[in-house]
Amino acid sequence: MFTNRREFVSASIGACLALPVASSKSIGAEMVPIPIIDTHQHLWDLIEFKPPWLGDADPRIAAKHDIADYLAETAGLNLVKAIYMEVDVAPEHQILEADYVLGLIQSGKTPTVAAVISGRPNSASFPEVMGRYRNNPLIKGVRQVLHAPTAEKGLCLEPQFVKSVQFLGEMGKSFDLCMRPTELADGATLAEKCPETRFILDHCGNADPKAWQSKTKQSSEPIHSVDQWKKDIETIAKRPNVVCKISGIVARAPAGWTSSDLAPAINFCLDQFGPNRVMFGGDWPVCKLGASFAQWVTALKEIVDGRPMVDQKKLFHDNARALYGLG
Repeated sequence: MFTNRREFVSASIGACLALPVASSKSIGAEMVPIPIIDTHQHLWDLIEFKPPWLGDADPRIAAKHDIADYLAETAGLNLVKAIYMEVDVAPEHQILEADYVLGLIQSGKTPTVAAVISGRPNSASFPEVMGRYRNNPLIKGVRQVLHAPTAEKGLCLEPQFVKSVQFLGEMGKSFDLCMRPTELADGATLAEKCPETRFILDHCGNADPKAWQSKTKQSSEPIHSVDQWKKDIETIAKRPNVVCKISGIVARAPAGWTSSDLAPAINFCLDQFGPNRVMFGGDWPVCKLGASFAQWVTALKEIVDGRPMVDQKKLFHDNARALYGLG
């Protein structure tokens, strides 16, 4: 265990910077696929609990998606580990969800080895509720979805919210930023106010691939402008305690998309955060709104194909192993 929050942040980033270069192995003429750690695994079996927002969700994701479905979806991709990501359950089900995923991890029968659980940092009871996980190494962090209708603009800068996120840093836990792309500047300010807490920016800052399309090709209006998003990504990437998760973007991909539709936003994030502060996330089953898990992995591999192999391995595996202390 880390003895203090500064040690936690420094060790996490330092571990990535010190990663060794791993050589590729071959079997005959075929390359062994890069091992994958999925840092964004969603599951809902609808028996233990049902996220309230799922009732209005697209039919492609509204049905059961449990661990058996996940294993089938990721078969053959050399996925070696996964980190469960909370699914925005009702507040009264947060402990139930945490207990559910802890049982899954402790069973040892799945690739799920750790979790980021749900929390409401703007609640005065947050330190008490989350404090029970202080010494639990399987709980790596907390997330509250900040683009939900229930999350008003500026919520993450409320005094209680800031205080709670600072408390996470004291515990050696991280906070995932999953927010509207037009509010990324608030995320950068929060990270500045909590320098000893590690942040993970989900879904390339919720970039909308349609923003890079010409007006004649746009099926609907993008949710942000390219210039505004780039400016805010540049700002938040300057915060050394923020890591970017390359995930989620395919769920917003336009019909008939190709990897070239996703590449501008992904490459910008990779370049701004650098090879040591990026991680792959599957975002299954939400990714099914645009692609299967395998199609998303294939597209991302195409996009990063020209980058050094050591950087590709950091993206898909090594950074997550180091940042989450997965061994």
